[in-house]
Amino acid sequence: MEIVLVYLLIMNVAGFAAMGIDKYKAKMRKWRIPEKTLFGLSLLGGSAGAWAGMYAFHHKTKHWYFVKGMPAIFFIQLVILSILYRQYY
Repeated sequence: MEIVLVYLLIMNVAGFAAMGIDKYKAKMRKWRIPEKTLFGLSLLGGSAGAWAGMYAFHHKTKHWYFVKGMPAIFFIQLVILSILYRQYY
């Protein structure tokens, strides 16, 4: 269980940081992080961090697929985690 929590912590920090880095790069008109990478980090467990990063950095908040997609991924992951937790603990 500890390994899972450490993994999720790392992925959420990565998701949060990716949103911040991409926002900075957007302001500087530099190479950007692809949207599929941002969603990939979310799907791999970093949805809470990416969702928080969206609003902390005011980034991607005008794109409906981020505004609806990040919370959807987060809640689906919560349901999966709760089901797994109930089965094994």
